[in-house]
Amino acid sequence: MDGVKKNFGFGCMRLPMNGEDVDIAQMNEMVDTYLDNGFNYFDTAHGYLQGKSELALKECLTRRYARDKYILTNKLTNIYFKKEEDIRPFFENQLIWCGVDYFDYYLMHAQVAESFKFFKDCNAYETAFALKAEGKVKHVGISFHDRAKVLEQILTEYPDIEVVQIQFNYADYEDPAVESRKCYEVCRKYNKPVLVMEPVKGGNLVNLPEDAKKILEDLHNGSSASFAIRFAAGFEGIEMVLSGMSSLEQMQDNISFMKEFEPLSEKELEAVSKVQEILHNMNLIPCTACRYCTDGCPKNISIPDLFACMNTKNMYHDWNADYYYSEVHTKNNGKASDCIKCGKCEKACPQHIQIGDLLVQVAKEFEK
Repeated sequence: MDGVKKNFGFGCMRLPMNGEDVDIAQMNEMVDTYLDNGFNYFDTAHGYLQGKSELALKECLTRRYARDKYILTNKLTNIYFKKEEDIRPFFENQLIWCGVDYFDYYLMHAQVAESFKFFKDCNAYETAFALKAEGKVKHVGISFHDRAKVLEQILTEYPDIEVVQIQFNYADYEDPAVESRKCYEVCRKYNKPVLVMEPVKGGNLVNLPEDAKKILEDLHNGSSASFAIRFAAGFEGIEMVLSGMSSLEQMQDNISFMKEFEPLSEKELEAVSKVQEILHNMNLIPCTACRYCTDGCPKNISIPDLFACMNTKNMYHDWNADYYYSEVHTKNNGKASDCIKCGKCEKACPQHIQIGDLLVQVAKEFEK
């Protein structure tokens, strides 16, 4: 990957916030700290924070630093175009929103079998390669959220794809719904550099149940996040692990173990294996809180928050989850029982979660 320094990327889907707005002062500190420590890879998309991620990068990165000081990745998302003719105007707006003349990497976003067909019908890949030929994009890739066989189909049909971003973490490594290991192996088979998203699974591998947390704490060798990120970064061919950080403290923690990166030792891998087993036996909802599901919900249900309540109840068995369900997450939003099973959320979910059925279970637990 040309010009990319080290293997720790700044994922900009989760940023420091002041209410509904990005905390610009803290974001400036995070950008400065990140670059000062020798890293330079930033990843965004228009849907991240409803467009605020791109604008924050313009404010905190691109207007403050010369263009050769950073690598910037953006994405083409299917909800922002309906036909081929829509793609270029959207792309040009993305350049404006980010304050740059080109993107280093431009990814076909959240590719699954259904969206891949739509991208093909709209000649989206061909448009991206044309933008590369014009110098407006340096490299074309994909971000991917489906089974390994679909990834193999895409890489076979479009061999000029230069990089693949996959969800990869120790919880999903053998998960049949995500197939992290199999997708990684397809990337290796086709000799494609791998970018990792969700290395801590939307925070789930930081907020571990107590027995799992204790296993890692007993190693006395770093935070829960450090073991998750180092696990992902330790595989051959993985060029970049993205971390979505919402505070300067999280940034500093990540830098502490990624600046002089070392893969997990055998002892650490054994501990992670024990944590994997605990998580597998808990049967938690595999939501990463990306919030793609909430945009089109006709009942304004805050689905990730309700799933988080359910997972918290299963992990800790205390009253906090009930309080947050009734007094925070459904106070001004829909309840789980309000779901009409329209299916919009399930089509948008990159984890392929059967959201409608799970909301029925959530309602039974919290709306007794």
